[in-house]
Amino acid sequence: MVNIPKTRRTYCKGKQCRKHTPHKVTQYKKGKDSLAAQGKRRYDRKQSGYGGQTKPVFHKKAKTTKKIVLRLECTVCKYKMQLAIKRCKHFELGGEKKTKGAALQFVSILVHVRALQLY
Repeated sequence: MVNIPKTRRTYCKGKQCRKHTPHKVTQYKKGKDSLAAQGKRRYDRKQSGYGGQTKPVFHKKAKTTKKIVLRLECTVCKYKMQLAIKRCKHFELGGEKKTKGAALQFVSILVHVRALQLY
Protein backbone atom coordinates (compact mmCIF):
# COMPACT_ATOMS: atom_id res chain seq x y z
CA MET A 1 0.00 0.00 0.00
CA VAL A 2 1.50 3.31 -1.10
CA ASN A 3 0.15 6.44 0.59
CA ILE A 4 1.11 9.83 -0.93
CA PRO A 5 0.20 13.21 0.66
CA LYS A 6 -2.04 15.56 -1.38
CA THR A 7 0.54 18.38 -1.25
CA ARG A 8 4.28 18.23 -1.76
CA ARG A 9 7.03 20.84 -1.73
CA THR A 10 9.20 20.27 -4.79
CA TYR A 11 11.09 22.16 -7.50
CA CYS A 12 8.97 24.07 -10.04
CA LYS A 13 10.41 24.50 -13.56
CA GLY A 14 7.90 27.23 -14.47
CA LYS A 15 9.36 30.53 -15.74
CA GLN A 16 7.87 32.47 -12.82
CA CYS A 17 9.13 30.18 -10.05
CA ARG A 18 12.27 28.12 -10.78
CA LYS A 19 12.48 27.24 -7.07
CA HIS A 20 10.89 24.86 -4.53
CA THR A 21 7.17 25.60 -4.11
CA PRO A 22 4.15 23.68 -2.80
CA HIS A 23 2.51 21.45 -5.44
CA LYS A 24 -0.95 19.89 -5.51
CA VAL A 25 -0.71 16.13 -6.18
CA THR A 26 -3.29 14.16 -8.20
CA GLN A 27 -3.13 10.80 -9.96
CA TYR A 28 -2.77 10.81 -13.76
CA LYS A 29 -5.64 9.21 -15.62
CA LYS A 30 -5.72 8.32 -19.33
CA GLY A 31 -8.05 10.50 -21.40
CA LYS A 32 -10.95 9.10 -23.42
CA ASP A 33 -9.93 7.74 -26.85
CA SER A 34 -10.98 10.01 -29.71
CA LEU A 35 -13.17 8.50 -32.44
CA ALA A 36 -11.74 11.04 -34.90
CA ALA A 37 -8.09 9.91 -34.55
CA GLN A 38 -6.58 8.70 -37.85
CA GLY A 39 -5.67 5.25 -36.52
CA LYS A 40 -9.17 4.67 -35.14
CA ARG A 41 -10.80 5.75 -38.43
CA ARG A 42 -8.49 3.44 -40.40
CA TYR A 43 -9.17 0.53 -38.02
CA ASP A 44 -12.96 1.03 -38.13
CA ARG A 45 -12.91 1.19 -41.96
CA LYS A 46 -10.87 -2.03 -42.13
CA GLN A 47 -13.15 -3.80 -39.61
CA SER A 48 -16.38 -2.90 -41.40
CA GLY A 49 -18.06 -5.47 -43.63
CA TYR A 50 -17.35 -9.19 -43.76
CA GLY A 51 -14.04 -10.82 -42.87
CA GLY A 52 -13.85 -10.99 -39.07
CA GLN A 53 -11.03 -9.56 -36.97
CA THR A 54 -8.45 -7.92 -39.27
CA LYS A 55 -5.70 -6.94 -36.81
CA PRO A 56 -3.90 -9.16 -34.28
CA VAL A 57 -5.34 -9.07 -30.73
CA PHE A 58 -2.60 -9.10 -28.05
CA HIS A 59 -2.99 -11.85 -25.43
CA LYS A 60 0.50 -12.27 -23.88
CA LYS A 61 0.05 -9.79 -21.02
CA ALA A 62 2.99 -10.03 -18.60
CA LYS A 63 2.57 -7.22 -16.07
CA THR A 64 0.08 -7.32 -13.20
CA THR A 65 0.43 -3.65 -12.20
CA LYS A 66 0.98 -0.28 -13.84
CA LYS A 67 3.48 2.35 -12.78
CA ILE A 68 1.74 5.12 -10.85
CA VAL A 69 2.06 8.57 -12.44
CA LEU A 70 1.59 11.62 -10.21
CA ARG A 71 0.41 14.93 -11.70
CA LEU A 72 2.01 17.81 -9.80
CA GLU A 73 0.53 21.31 -10.16
CA CYS A 74 2.41 24.31 -8.75
CA THR A 75 0.12 26.33 -6.47
CA VAL A 76 1.97 29.56 -7.38
CA CYS A 77 2.20 29.55 -11.21
CA LYS A 78 -0.10 26.55 -12.07
CA TYR A 79 2.78 24.80 -13.95
CA LYS A 80 1.96 21.09 -14.31
CA MET A 81 4.42 18.19 -14.48
CA GLN A 82 4.22 14.43 -14.23
CA LEU A 83 6.27 12.18 -11.99
CA ALA A 84 6.29 8.38 -12.32
CA ILE A 85 6.78 6.36 -9.13
CA LYS A 86 7.30 2.61 -8.71
CA ARG A 87 4.74 -0.10 -9.42
CA CYS A 88 2.25 -0.98 -6.72
CA LYS A 89 -1.02 -2.87 -6.41
CA HIS A 90 -2.65 -0.48 -3.92
CA PHE A 91 -2.29 3.30 -4.21
CA GLU A 92 -3.80 5.89 -1.87
CA LEU A 93 -3.73 9.69 -2.12
CA GLY A 94 -3.91 11.67 1.12
CA GLY A 95 -4.79 8.75 3.39
CA GLU A 96 -4.21 8.67 7.13
CA LYS A 97 -0.56 8.47 8.14
CA LYS A 98 0.60 5.42 10.04
CA THR A 99 1.62 6.24 13.61
CA LYS A 100 4.59 4.57 15.26
CA GLY A 101 3.50 1.64 17.40
CA ALA A 102 -0.10 1.67 16.13
CA ALA A 103 0.15 -1.98 15.09
CA LEU A 104 1.52 -2.90 18.53
CA GLN A 105 -1.39 -1.11 20.24
CA PHE A 106 -3.87 -2.98 18.04
CA VAL A 107 -2.27 -6.32 18.87
CA SER A 108 -2.26 -5.56 22.62
CA ILE A 109 -5.97 -4.58 22.47
CA LEU A 110 -6.72 -7.82 20.61
CA VAL A 111 -4.87 -9.87 23.26
CA HIS A 112 -6.73 -8.01 26.03
CA VAL A 113 -10.13 -8.69 24.39
CA ARG A 114 -9.27 -12.40 23.95
CA ALA A 115 -8.24 -12.60 27.62
CA LEU A 116 -11.58 -11.10 28.67
CA GLN A 117 -13.45 -13.61 26.52
CA LEU A 118 -11.70 -16.51 28.24
CA TYR A 119 -12.95 -15.45 31.71
